[in-house]
Order: sequence, then structure tokens, then C-alpha cells
Amino acid sequence: MVIVRCLGPQEFFLERVVFPFELLSFLAPPDTEVQIWTHGLGGPELVESIPVADLVVEATEALEATDVAPVGVPPATAA
Repeated sequence: MVIVRCLGPQEFFLERVVFPFELLSFLAPPDTEVQIWTHGLGGPELVESIPVADLVVEATEALEATDVAPVGVPPATAA
């Protein structure tokens, strides 16, 4: 299990728990930072921080007219 946090401009915030083999898709502003957190022995640990632009799956014409980008985070791996 991991926690996905998205921190973006204009107070954009999204936080979801993702279980192994689960797929998470979401829309986020282009300047959003995606953080992957897990629970270690000492508490929550930041595993990775990724710019949302590196995770864009596809952009359709309808979405290109807005200020959001479709994002797919691959399924979490069991730790």
C-alpha cells in the first residue's frame, strides 16, 4: 500500500491510498508535483517525487483546452 499525494497550484490537493495491483488515474494541473509515500518502521517515508508532466498518459483535444492533464499512476508494488 502506498499513499499518492498531488500538490499543485491554486491550492490543488489530491491524496489517495493505492493498494497493490490497483490503478489510479486522475486529472491535475500541469505544474503539480506527485509524491509517493509508504509506511516504514519509523512512520511515513517519501519514496519518490515526480512532476506530473512525466506521468501524462494521453491528452485529448477536449482536455488540451483546459488546464489539467490526465495522469495514470502505475499499480503499486508490494513492499
